[in-house]
Amino acid sequence: MQPSSSDDQGTNGIRRRRFLGAGAVTLGAAGAVATGQLLTGNASASVGGSTATAGAGTSVSGSVFKLGVASGDPLPNAIVLWTRVVPANPGSSGILPPSVAVTWELASDSGFTKILKSGTVNATAGLGYSVHVDVTGLSPATDYWYRFKALDRTSRTGRTRTAPAAGSSPEKLRIALASCQNWAHGYFTVYQDMRAQQPDLVLFVGDYIYESPAYSNRVRRHEGPGSPVTLAQYRARHEQYGTDPDLQAMRAAAPFVVVFDDHEVEQDWAGDVADDPVAEPTAKFLARRAAAFQAYYEHMPIRLAQKPSGPDVQMYRKLDFGTLARLHVLDTRQYRDDQATTQEGAMKAGRVIMGDTQRDWLVDSMRTSGRQWNLVASQVMMAETDLLAGVGKEWFYDAWDGYQVERNALLADFKDLRNPVVLSGDRHRTIVSDLKLDYSDPDSTVVGAEFVGTSISSNGDEDLEAFAAEWAPLLADNPHWKMIDARRGYLLLDISADGIEARLRTISTVVTRDGTTSTAATFRVADGVPGVSMVGAQTGPSQSASADDSASPTDSADSTNPTDSTDSATPADTESSAPGESASPSATEPAGDASSDVPAGASTDVPVSATTDDATSTL
Repeated sequence: MQPSSSDDQGTNGIRRRRFLGAGAVTLGAAGAVATGQLLTGNASASVGGSTATAGAGTSVSGSVFKLGVASGDPLPNAIVLWTRVVPANPGSSGILPPSVAVTWELASDSGFTKILKSGTVNATAGLGYSVHVDVTGLSPATDYWYRFKALDRTSRTGRTRTAPAAGSSPEKLRIALASCQNWAHGYFTVYQDMRAQQPDLVLFVGDYIYESPAYSNRVRRHEGPGSPVTLAQYRARHEQYGTDPDLQAMRAAAPFVVVFDDHEVEQDWAGDVADDPVAEPTAKFLARRAAAFQAYYEHMPIRLAQKPSGPDVQMYRKLDFGTLARLHVLDTRQYRDDQATTQEGAMKAGRVIMGDTQRDWLVDSMRTSGRQWNLVASQVMMAETDLLAGVGKEWFYDAWDGYQVERNALLADFKDLRNPVVLSGDRHRTIVSDLKLDYSDPDSTVVGAEFVGTSISSNGDEDLEAFAAEWAPLLADNPHWKMIDARRGYLLLDISADGIEARLRTISTVVTRDGTTSTAATFRVADGVPGVSMVGAQTGPSQSASADDSASPTDSADSTNPTDSTDSATPADTESSAPGESASPSATEPAGDASSDVPAGASTDVPVSATTDDATSTL
């Protein structure tokens, strides 16, 4: 779509996201179409690696702790433990007493033979009977196991790990980068493989739930009469997602670091502006945002500091991992200006996606961190996406491209900072690229690297030939990209003193539960050398690049197939019943058509010439 001459807010005040459609590009051969990758440079593929099975997930019980357990935001001496007591009727809090006593226990072993810390907290109706325990006085870089008890029931067992000590030099930090899990578009099966890789933490950078209404032609159906607006409706949507056995098993296996993007509230919201500000004026939208923020807090393992106050919440924060890395978690939604609709608007001075306070905090923290790696978790893509083949440019205005002046100023700061690496989501694509000082100059200085992770399930299984046809013509206009890939999955990053080794783990299908996961590509960022390089790429549907030869058995697992694996959970992993009471497994929904989130005939506003197999899916 060519830029229009209208003002930067549009003539009717309504912005629509410019999003990546499904499509497919060629690597120069049929193998690229089969794998769904687009490489902009040369890459050599090494094939091999042993096979390791992953657990198939654990069925959840029908009451009390049916949403499982989780931990998050690890510090050297503290960790947040989470659960939620859920009544029998999803979304309802009226059948429990105003307060429920919940006991928590933290042990040094999975059998709880040595309980190190314990206590009792009151889960109240006002916070949806959620429990957030910030356990302090712990040892650095240590594994712990935890569980909850309430109403004569015991939760499954969770495992967590504290961060390394402040002055220590850990050998490696393993982060799994995830985003965009749409219940309706597919199963969350890839979490089985993620669990087998045993990450130190899972970094989830947004779109944990989707607010789209229910349609019948889906893999799974969203519950409820429409899009959530009230607190009860957002709670019910979180509850539905929380019953997914693979997500629940992953949350119980490693600490999460989370932040919202747009779909936790509403597609494309910006600051205090709704996607459709005419239908949803500011006061009405802020009431909805307050409900969404509270439901998000109630379901996430985050600290009291991240508890919202009405429609406001402090989500940007930092976490340190010894001298190795500092992780900065951004909030690119709450403080941004409304999206531009033209190039002129995107380049307008003063437009912000972070806001001055957050930007100053980020730059100061990176300058003074003293850590080897400055990691930045950004919900939306920072590197440029030029959608216009040939002369001229066209951008996605919902991403950092829509806030050119602030983005370019930050990249100028990156030039003088140590090892800046951005970890993003949103695009339902894996896009690995160099961060450049000036994207109008192909020879501009490289100042950092960015890994944009694909989705867990959003967009479902795409038409890879269409993907290649759409994006191959644009590769020359985006020379900073090292690869774009259309498959579902996640990125696994091993961070060490001399570099970051990243593996793209993709799953063959999300529309059934029998997808096979393999390493599609590997990348490396070297210490002190800005930018990222391709190490290896899958050359065909049955081949994949493996990790380096020094990897552990789980490191080198080339492929996992859920249908061939057995549940690795111990009896302590599942909620146990009181004497005489049995736990009923959750029902699974039949597979269906993985089509769009918009009814037939609705406008899709896709800003590129090709349509998609799921053209109306939203990011």
